[in-house]
Amino acid sequence: MPGRVTLVLGGIRSGKSAFAEELAGRSGEPVLYLATGQAFDDEMEDRIRIHRERRPASWRTLEEPLALSESLNQYFEANSGVGVALLDSVDVWISNLMLAREEEETDATEAIALESLDSTLTLCRQLLTQVVLVSSEVGLSPVSPNHLGRQFQDLLGTVNQRAAAQADEVFLVVSGIPVKIKPPP
Repeated sequence: MPGRVTLVLGGIRSGKSAFAEELAGRSGEPVLYLATGQAFDDEMEDRIRIHRERRPASWRTLEEPLALSESLNQYFEANSGVGVALLDSVDVWISNLMLAREEEETDATEAIALESLDSTLTLCRQLLTQVVLVSSEVGLSPVSPNHLGRQFQDLLGTVNQRAAAQADEVFLVVSGIPVKIKPPP
């Protein structure tokens, strides 16, 4: 039976990561936490520390800011016993990709992001019981006043739509309250 894909969306500080962690922990299976954050400044370092401290000690962690499917594939070749993967977060991963590919056309970065998302979800569906993706919902945000911000919103919106289309269930977390939006309640 293929693994389930759950997408958890929400705004900044909406409680989406805490809810995703709760979902992953409910399974009772070993969890792999796929962390995409990089500590480029003190504020991000604090965010990463808070996430680390909140995770159960029994969870394994794989820190990978860019090459999700490649790193997961290598991890699964060398390790066994994981039933659930929690990817936190898609939006930070997209930001990392954009910064790493600043000189490339946006369409090229979009193609790489979508291909990587597809291969990551395919791999996880084959090897795991469940994968939980966390991402910021940009569709409710105002249009960014600068070009890079608009590119980020457009790319993340496209990636979120692809993830939602492939997901078995999608939640939107608002002020700490998860609302199931797929399949409809």
